[in-house]
Amino acid sequence: MRLAVRDIDILDLPPDFEPTDDYQGALVLVRVAGRPCGQAVIAFDTDGGKTPIKDRVLSAASSSVFEAWLRHRLALPDPSPTPSQLPKACVVICTRDRTEDLERCLIGLLAMVDKADILVVDNAPSNEATRDLVGRFETVRYLREPRPGLDVARNTALRNAEADVVAFIDDDAVPDPLWLRTLLRNFEDPLVLAVTGLTMAAELETDSQIAFQHFGGFCRGFRRQVYDAYNLDPFMGWHAGAGVNMALRRTIVDAVGWFDEALDAGTLSLAGGDTDMFRRVLEAGYRIIYDPEALNWHRHRRSSKELQQQMYGYEVASFAILTKALLFEGNPRALPRMFRSYSRLLRRLFQPRRTHQFSLPYNDALTQVRGAVSGPVRYLRARARAGEAGHKRG
Repeated sequence: MRLAVRDIDILDLPPDFEPTDDYQGALVLVRVAGRPCGQAVIAFDTDGGKTPIKDRVLSAASSSVFEAWLRHRLALPDPSPTPSQLPKACVVICTRDRTEDLERCLIGLLAMVDKADILVVDNAPSNEATRDLVGRFETVRYLREPRPGLDVARNTALRNAEADVVAFIDDDAVPDPLWLRTLLRNFEDPLVLAVTGLTMAAELETDSQIAFQHFGGFCRGFRRQVYDAYNLDPFMGWHAGAGVNMALRRTIVDAVGWFDEALDAGTLSLAGGDTDMFRRVLEAGYRIIYDPEALNWHRHRRSSKELQQQMYGYEVASFAILTKALLFEGNPRALPRMFRSYSRLLRRLFQPRRTHQFSLPYNDALTQVRGAVSGPVRYLRARARAGEAGHKRG
């Protein structure tokens, strides 16, 4: 199955979607006056054009679309923050040996409405291809970090950024033109240490990509949210966003510490550096803002094997973070949460597996249990390795 990805505005709709034999339908990002406000999965026209495109989109879209449309029609005040001055920003891409993705990302960054310092951190590269690529972009800075690990690269970026805010985007993502401006406008409140945004699928060409998007992907909804420890459990910090689309005050290091270099890609923990940072932000009494108008587009994992490894890594990281909180921070909430999580996964493992057209193309319950069981040991080993290498731990 393949789905096209479409980006439309309710106020300026095309007469219909272009007919194609290659796709069975489309994931549609719905905007109102340029602002992302909802999504819909629709089948391409099968009734000879009897149903207008607007009706088909609105019938499948969420209530947030109607709310945004009504607000526009009634000319209600804009609820978005409008600071008089935006903070200075540095945009960072941490990458390793993915020049094709990186080039698309850089082209998108340079096409943004707002210009910023752009820094590429080349993490333990196997060749000089990334350096050569960045050399073609005169305004982009290049920094080589020989120690492997995504959180190592993030910390290197925080040390070398010459800005008030450091915005991170993955090399396989492309920003919308107003992505950076929208992130930055949310830092007026001094208690806000992190801002995240909406990440939509750039393509849905494979069953694995469709399954990942169907089960949430990186989308956290279409309403702006202000999170703190009172309305979001810090251990569920991933609800606030993801590292593919986040901006941090550079002073976050003074407030809650560095990224934990025993977590995330390039370590045995596989993922979780962003989630652990969000947890510590909330536990320290600060806030995280999720703003869906800070939009970027991500190329999800294309193969079943890649997706299975990604989902396994998420579960490893989840229990790695709980292990860290329990053993090294003495957090009393970590142990009962760990037991509840294990119980939930074991119940899922012994339940009959239900399949449908968007099912993950592997036994996801078994994959999650494997990750949960190995997570604590993997974190302890990763932490030992990080200590031997002199890495930082948040």
